Amino acid sequence: MKPEELRTNVEKALDEIRPFLQSDGGDISLISINDNSVRVRLEGNCVGCSVNQMTLKSGVEMTIKKHAPQIESVINID
Repeated sequence: MKPEELRTNVEKALDEIRPFLQSDGGDISLISINDNSVRVRLEGNCVGCSVNQMTLKSGVEMTIKKHAPQIESVINID
């Protein structure tokens, strides 16, 4: 998959999960894609949320992998 296609697929995944985050006063931004790793920034209420790591792994990472299976990890950048 070309880098542009990968970025588009990751953005689609974030657009899919974003409404759930926004409903709780949070959001997410794509920072970068390096090799098989995606770096994101959780924002708003997601920053101090006690379950943000669960959200990152169970929600964000799972959704990204659905759209871009070659992604191996999703890392939150503070």
